[in-house]
Amino acid sequence: MIKAIIFDLGGVLVDLDLDRCRKAFVEDVGYGRIDELLDAWHQKGFYSDLEEGKISEDEFRHRIIEGVSGKRTVLPEDVDRAMWALLTGIEPYKVGLLKDLSHRYDLYLLSNNNGISMVRCRKFFADAGLPMEQVFRKQFLSYQMKMLKPSPEIYMAVIRSIGLPPGEMLFIDDSKSNTDAAAALGMNVLLYSPGTDLNAAVSRRLEGGERC
Repeated sequence: MIKAIIFDLGGVLVDLDLDRCRKAFVEDVGYGRIDELLDAWHQKGFYSDLEEGKISEDEFRHRIIEGVSGKRTVLPEDVDRAMWALLTGIEPYKVGLLKDLSHRYDLYLLSNNNGISMVRCRKFFADAGLPMEQVFRKQFLSYQMKMLKPSPEIYMAVIRSIGLPPGEMLFIDDSKSNTDAAAALGMNVLLYSPGTDLNAAVSRRLEGGERC
């Protein structure tokens, strides 16, 4: 029986817009190499280093500003705004879903993320009347744990911290490599397709459908 549900954040709860983010970096910041860093599921290069906690937010901002072409003056807050352009918000029905599930399950968050983006994500939840600290019993964030999905180590750390058998956990993510890694350790998984009905997908999974 599932007792805990672990959500990914970007692409599952918070919607993403890669094209808007690329445009912000290229046009607003003047950084033309963002495609070397930005990915829908697993960031690359020093963006990945940021999410693994290998470099600080200030170091990330500095590297972006160093790579700006021309004589444009770019401030750290300009970099932050370009990062935030990736994140478009949380749909109201997902807020309702989390509220409903929180009465029946322990909810957790497991996200490859960074401190810059989390500022925006926390604001989305707060503005929706559901602070993250209120709905999630614990937030497992890669940059704080210094580990990234899909490494087995991050899932093992989550399993130890929650203290339940992995078979009593449901992990929801939009990356197959991430759900495959969780399933290999015995977790129930749901591979979510962004833009589809999360409520329906979770309901089907909790009703005892096949592992997916």
